[in-house]
Amino acid sequence: TSLALVVFSLLYAVITDVRVMLALVLLHGVFWSGLLSASAAYMTNLLPERRRAEGIGYWGLSTLAGVAVAPPVGFWFYSRGWLWLCISAAALNLMMTVIATQLHDDQPTARIAKTEPGQGVLEWRVLIISITLALYSFGYGGITSFTAMYADANGVSPKGIYLTTLAIVILLTRPLLGRLGDRFGYTRVFVPCLVLITAGLSVLAFGGTRNLQLLSAVIFGVGFGTAYPTYIGYVMKGVSAERRGAAFGAVLAAFDTGIGTGSTAMGWIIGRYGFAPAFGVAAALAALALPYFLLIDRKYREVKPV
Repeated sequence: TSLALVVFSLLYAVITDVRVMLALVLLHGVFWSGLLSASAAYMTNLLPERRRAEGIGYWGLSTLAGVAVAPPVGFWFYSRGWLWLCISAAALNLMMTVIATQLHDDQPTARIAKTEPGQGVLEWRVLIISITLALYSFGYGGITSFTAMYADANGVSPKGIYLTTLAIVILLTRPLLGRLGDRFGYTRVFVPCLVLITAGLSVLAFGGTRNLQLLSAVIFGVGFGTAYPTYIGYVMKGVSAERRGAAFGAVLAAFDTGIGTGSTAMGWIIGRYGFAPAFGVAAALAALALPYFLLIDRKYREVKPV
């Protein structure tokens, strides 16, 4: 998969037809999803169960660090030409490929069980409860796409103040709060995170001034940054090692669907009604995540732990 990403990066450098590039992007997305599912499952297998949420939190910081560094570095390469940007992406993916060849699969082949009826590439029970993630990540899709525009509309400078503050808050709080789920119970930590996420989005629904954006970024960052690793710890405690890849596929499907839908739908709402109503809708969906999670969690506890 990593090697395929090298090829995709180089192809982007020479393709000039937009239709061909869009078709390639779809194929790229398939490999990218596979990479995320496989790497997440591999990481989970390495982590001791009693520190799983904490470990997932640290692992997630690497992605956050990449997102923080990539824009300025990417623009620097882009200023020297599209070709150099694609070559740099290919070089990074090649480095990832080399690292991947040094990893060892510690999962014994004897543990691989027969596929039961109804099993497949996704863990459907995990997908159903992961709709919780889709409900609250809807707002995250809007945050990443429109907070800079929201700041510009309110005369706030710098325009990226929300995302910068959000990244700093997550970097500072995730190492401290990520371990709470392992110590006090995943559900006990995840529920307050959903409340904080809803509160953070609600602040943006009230306005986009500098102070409100900073307040929202802090509240949302604490909740959002802690929610994901805690949720992964919650889900993986009841998933066999053989099905972790499928389980992560279900989690990523729900999470990415929420982000993608949020980016698209909130753009339409903002165009028709403005920023505040759009973030109000996001806050309402995030508020629905809590009762939905508690309802499905109770249902599955009555049958079998998720």
